[in-house]
Amino acid sequence: MKFKDYYEALGVERGATQDQIKQAYRKLARKYHPDVSKLPDAEERFKEINEANEVLGDPEKRAAYDQMGRNYREGQDFQPPPGWDAGFEFRGRGDGGGFEGFSTSGGDFDPSDFFEALFGRMRSSAGAPGTGPRAARAAAGEDHHAKVFIDLEDAYRGAERSITLRAPVVDAQGHVTLQDRRLDVHIPRGIRAGQHLRLAGQGTPGVGGAPAGDLYLEIAFNPHARYRVDGRDVYVDLPVAPWEAALGATVDVAMPEGSVQLSVPPNSAPGRKLRLRGKGIPGQTPGDLYAVLAVALPPGDDARAREAYATFAKAFPGFDPRR
Repeated sequence: MKFKDYYEALGVERGATQDQIKQAYRKLARKYHPDVSKLPDAEERFKEINEANEVLGDPEKRAAYDQMGRNYREGQDFQPPPGWDAGFEFRGRGDGGGFEGFSTSGGDFDPSDFFEALFGRMRSSAGAPGTGPRAARAAAGEDHHAKVFIDLEDAYRGAERSITLRAPVVDAQGHVTLQDRRLDVHIPRGIRAGQHLRLAGQGTPGVGGAPAGDLYLEIAFNPHARYRVDGRDVYVDLPVAPWEAALGATVDVAMPEGSVQLSVPPNSAPGRKLRLRGKGIPGQTPGDLYAVLAVALPPGDDARAREAYATFAKAFPGFDPRR
């Protein structure tokens, strides 16, 4: 995937005000609209400027784009870093669904793969939290959403955490800046990735005594040096010695909370998954923990070790690991 420089597409500087972006878009839209332009590339250019305006004309998407893409240039190879949008607080869909559900200001909008990789696909936000009867009342505060990362251990024990969110604002001169706010959040035991925490009244304030909107936090897990997570199930690599895999053994397995002894059956091959029922993320139906066996070889760095390996080889004259 190639990076798209939306500022270059509209012909504006990165420090342009929102009004300057709006003016540049309108000028180019008139020039390249397929219904009036005779230029051979009019349709393609019209799509490009529509997409650029969809991002730069929205202070929220613009702030996220600036934060993520400040070190990229037009045409560079690009892949969104994992969790690139974590900590950004946005108005709109309260289910943590990213930037989906937005409306376009430039007519038909056909998003590129680059746009979809950052902001998702356009779709209706009907049925999402914050879009019910209260949201239809003009004076009610708008819901916000953000993605936050927690440690896997927080899901096992529950935790109290202080988080910092960054909300885009437009200053008096029309420039987009980021404003931080800190919140104390209770992480309930058993929460899993993709779930949402609702913080009542932490969205946009209401007008004329109407209720404030809510803030929905989408939960994700920080990368862990030891564990991998799939839903409520947790996976851990378990190194075993060759004789433990061949003869069987009882070994200790470190878990996100404590440790447990596990029986390794004889003749266990590398990659075998041993299931510890109910030792995954807690819940009404807790997940399982899977220990994935990895055979660790002792070093052959002295004469005694090399002799032991030579004896081992003679004991299995017909063994060919590549067959």
